[in-house]
Amino acid sequence: MSVMERGVVRPVTAVAWTSNTSTCPIDFTLISITEDGAAANFTRSFAMKSGYYLCYSKNLTAGVVVSDIQLISDKESIPHGYCYIAEHLESKASVWKKKRVCVRVVPVGSVDTAVLDIKVTAKSKMMLQHYTYVGDVHGYVLWCRKGHFSSPMPQAKPRSVSLDMHRISLEQPSALLPLRPSNPLHLLPQNKMSQRRHSLNIKDNSDKPADTQGITALDGVPFSLHPKFDIQANSMALQLNSQLNNIRIKSFQDIENEYNYTFAMEESAAKRTRPSVPTEGAQTAQ
Repeated sequence: MSVMERGVVRPVTAVAWTSNTSTCPIDFTLISITEDGAAANFTRSFAMKSGYYLCYSKNLTAGVVVSDIQLISDKESIPHGYCYIAEHLESKASVWKKKRVCVRVVPVGSVDTAVLDIKVTAKSKMMLQHYTYVGDVHGYVLWCRKGHFSSPMPQAKPRSVSLDMHRISLEQPSALLPLRPSNPLHLLPQNKMSQRRHSLNIKDNSDKPADTQGITALDGVPFSLHPKFDIQANSMALQLNSQLNNIRIKSFQDIENEYNYTFAMEESAAKRTRPSVPTEGAQTAQ
């Protein structure tokens, strides 16, 4: 199976397991025969009534591509960024779980290399050139080819061309036809048309503002405060200045002299003797 189709290399966008052609999705390609001519039917045992096949898709509608394929055992943890492939199986079929196929799906614009093709061979010594060995699973060997792929070219949407455009020929240019308005005006009498146009012109001229060349109503008016506020401000300033001028700075000796207190009254009061009070026995003796 060639990976070149009309000179465009398309990458693999999805990988899955399927039971047969009836369960395989429409846009998937089923690998029914190995490269060495054997049937590519993965069966679990001889008692199984139905096996399963490997299939892949190259439909870029979802905007993703498969950048890598790995085969891991059931004891290994799935790598970061990978996922198990989908299973489109009937009720009688089941996939062997000892080894699982996992893929890494990334947006188509984030990488320039991806998986371009997938092949299956019987478990033999056969080698495929330009293909990478992925691993062996249930008696078969899985191979993939990686490389650069071609991004889908955007297609222009068809446009509807009018009948007049079809008549134009680049080889034989024809005379240009006069333009016809889509909504033709009804002709009015000359006198009515002139009156209506005259009234419209007057209305338009009246609605237009005069050309003042950026002059406003405040231009030329000097800025000044009202005399009432000016006098009040001056009087407050004079009063404040007079108060500041009346302030006298006292020295330490001035403060001592002004607030000096000798405590002479308290000392004289303390020196006075208390009057003695005669006792009762002395009064009776007299």
